[in-house]
Amino acid sequence: AQESNGTAAAEEAMPLEAILKRLDEVVLQLEKGDLALEESLRVFEEGVRLTRAGQRRLDAAEKRVDQLVTGEGGETVLQPMSRG
Repeated sequence: AQESNGTAAAEEAMPLEAILKRLDEVVLQLEKGDLALEESLRVFEEGVRLTRAGQRRLDAAEKRVDQLVTGEGGETVLQPMSRG
């Protein structure tokens, strides 16, 4: 569990672009299909952690954008982003 916590903390500190790049690598490894079961599980778990870290990063960015939208009079107003 100690190594897992350290790895998760490192993934949380990664820039979003690095997360996406590593996720691409993880997908390629898994699609190749030549990993042993234990290694496949380890790589899959890493992919799940990276996906969650990336989603948290995107959620935080969305909140920042929501808070920075400026109203017509120049005042800053909170306007939710549309999801569509």
